[in-house]
Amino acid sequence: MAVIVRLKAPGGVEQLELASADLPPPGCGEIRLQQTAIGVNSIDIYQRIGLYALSPERIPGVEAVGIVAALGSEVAGLAVGDRVAYAGAPVGAYASERNLPSWRCLKLPASLPDEAVAAAFVKSITADMLLSRVFPVGRGTTILVHSAAGGLGQLLTRWASALGAVVIGTVGSLAKAEIARAAGARHVIVGRDADFAAAVADLTTGRGVDVAYDGVGGMTLQKTLGCVRPFGVVASMGQSAGPIPPVDVHDLGPRRSLMLARPSVMAHMNDADMYRRSAARALAAMVDGVLQVTGKAYSLRDAALAQADLEAGRTTGALYLRP
Repeated sequence: MAVIVRLKAPGGVEQLELASADLPPPGCGEIRLQQTAIGVNSIDIYQRIGLYALSPERIPGVEAVGIVAALGSEVAGLAVGDRVAYAGAPVGAYASERNLPSWRCLKLPASLPDEAVAAAFVKSITADMLLSRVFPVGRGTTILVHSAAGGLGQLLTRWASALGAVVIGTVGSLAKAEIARAAGARHVIVGRDADFAAAVADLTTGRGVDVAYDGVGGMTLQKTLGCVRPFGVVASMGQSAGPIPPVDVHDLGPRRSLMLARPSVMAHMNDADMYRRSAARALAAMVDGVLQVTGKAYSLRDAALAQADLEAGRTTGALYLRP
């Protein structure tokens, strides 16, 4: 009998409830995974509030680490007892065990702890997508990372810095500024009400950054457009501050000549080849120490508290659940 966290109805964290479920044997091409650590992400909140649809089982969550407990037919490359990680669809990671397609699972290097991978697998794949597929970041690139002390923000900052980029980060407090600097941010803009567009202009002598990553949404995106050089990219990949108002195409050009991207890591991971290559690069970066992940643990039964803390900005780094 699996222990699951189920969504009763779209809404607040009070809609999350602990329940149990009988699992069928794994089907063709599937494995049964006994989960040891489950990642908590902003996308889980979007699923809870109804912004993104959930499966009929109404179980949120898109990543976890675990031990292969059983194999369905026609499964190759995996064996019972293998330690694996997965990310992406089908949604339903908030569970002590589950069935899922075997192709989603990647064997883990012995040097990587379960918790470190579960806390940051999706975020690391997202960082790879943003730094390579959305805009090729490398030596000489200047980037803006909002919420640079957050889970994704720290990973973006670390990886971009390792690639030779200059990172400008925004954070909400002096304590978070130290975290962003430790992750490799060259410049940090502090304060939720800071005029970060003016600060970016000063730091880049009026040129603007090559690419800006905005997971904040709300009214922040409009201000972020003013931080990017002509023919630069603004990547909008979240809305932690609320819905994003419509963007007028005239705000992008022709005077500014900006490119606005709205990339989805779920769409990125639905391409099996792209997913496995991104995941392999993310795991390699963890092994090499480029991505040093810190995570805060919660019990699976405290999933609502974990989401509430993430939603309220009370955390730094990544979060994960222990079944």
